Formats: sequence, C-alpha cells, structure tokens
Amino acid sequence: MTTSDNATTLLGLHTAPELLTVVNVWDAITAKVATDVEGTRALATASHSIAASYGYEDGENIPADLMIEAAGRIVAATHLPVSADLEAGYGDPGETTRKAIGVGVVGANLEDQMKPLAEAVAAVEAVLAAARAEGVPDFVLNARTDAFVLGGDRDPADVLADAVERGKAYLDAGAPVVFVPGALDEDQIRTLVDAFGPQRLTTIGVPGSVPLVRQGELGVARVSYGPWSQRVALTAYEDLVIDVNRGGGLPEGTRPLN
Repeated sequence: MTTSDNATTLLGLHTAPELLTVVNVWDAITAKVATDVEGTRALATASHSIAASYGYEDGENIPADLMIEAAGRIVAATHLPVSADLEAGYGDPGETTRKAIGVGVVGANLEDQMKPLAEAVAAVEAVLAAARAEGVPDFVLNARTDAFVLGGDRDPADVLADAVERGKAYLDAGAPVVFVPGALDEDQIRTLVDAFGPQRLTTIGVPGSVPLVRQGELGVARVSYGPWSQRVALTAYEDLVIDVNRGGGLPEGTRPLN
C-alpha cells in the first residue's frame, strides 16, 4: 500500500464506530511485537518513550531528526499504518510533518501546550497543508490540547471548557480528531463527545480510566497509552533484575520472540 493508502486506512479506523485502541511503541521490536498480536490494527509512537530510549528527557529535547529516524524504523518494522507523536512540531510543525511523511508516517499527535489559540490553530493548519502538499490528504492529525495536562489547580469546569473550545477550533481547522489527554471521567468524556461529535475524540489510558467498552459506547474514536506501555515493560524488567539479584530467575510464562 502507498503512504496515502495507509493514511486512508488509518482515518477509516478512527471514523468507524468500533473503538480503535493502540498500545504505543517506541522502537522496531515493540512495533513487531504489537503487529504480530492478533487484533492490532494500527501503531502509534510515544515521544516520551522514544526520547527515554535515547537518553533524552521528554519535551522536544531529542533532536527532531532522531525522532523522525526512530519513527521510520517503526514504519519499516510493520505493515500497519503508523501515527507518530511529534510533540509540538519541533519548532516547525509543517516541515516536521513533511519529514515524518517521508519515512512513511500517516498520522501524528501535535501538542498545543496551551499556546495562544490562534497560534495553535496555525500549527494545525501547517500540518494539514504539509500533508496535502505531500499527497497525503487523509493524514490523521490527532490535534492535542493540553488543557487537562496543564490545568493545575484550576476549576475542572473551566479546564473542560478550554478543552472544548480548543478542540472545536482544531476540528474547524481540518483536524479529523482531537486528543484530550488526562484522567477524564465519564461525564467529561460525554461532554467532549457531545461538543466534537462521535468518533472525533481520542483519549489516553491511565490507571483508573473509564473502561474501554464504555468509552466505545460513548463515541470515543481512539484510546492510546502514551508512555504507559514503556512503563509496563520497564516495570517487568526491573522486577526481573530484582528477582535475579535475590537469587531468582526468569519468570514462568516468558515467551520467545519470533
């Protein structure tokens, strides 16, 4: 399939009534493992996890070209469509998107970091314009608002109102879906879906999240797991180190990789 075809496939997975789930990957081997698990329909990178694997702190500290190279290795390890976490665009959202498409990426997260709304909308427009120029009109921009992530001690009702306002602005600018990370409750999810429409909201799975089945019933398009998948893997690794240091060994049920 061409890059454009893969983008169309990914877009269809978001607009379909069935909830799309993606357990985020950060390198070629996690991409291969996820791809080989029955039921996996798309992959998404986690910028935090990729940066950590190279020894960088999250927050656009990793060089953009290194992040893009990592995304390209993930694309090469799977036949499934791949969406990349491009943080806030590394200073040039349009050019970063062009480079990501160049390695086969067909969707992206883009953080607004609660910048002035006009500036954030302009970044969304730049990404979509770059995708069209590269011949990928169905590029799945998952426009992220950090209203909850950066909400601090503000009134939750005000934070939710900000998320609604910003999400609607990104949809009006052409983004197909809006990502609202945070520990959202059912009422907040319902409000966001009512504001954006069904299959336009994406969320993150965190401890205590609304169950996947219920999110699907509420009209959420996609649930991803950000850095949590790497945390799960590293927890298992740390537990192995602890057990070995205490005289133990490999846990029962450890499976070989193909």
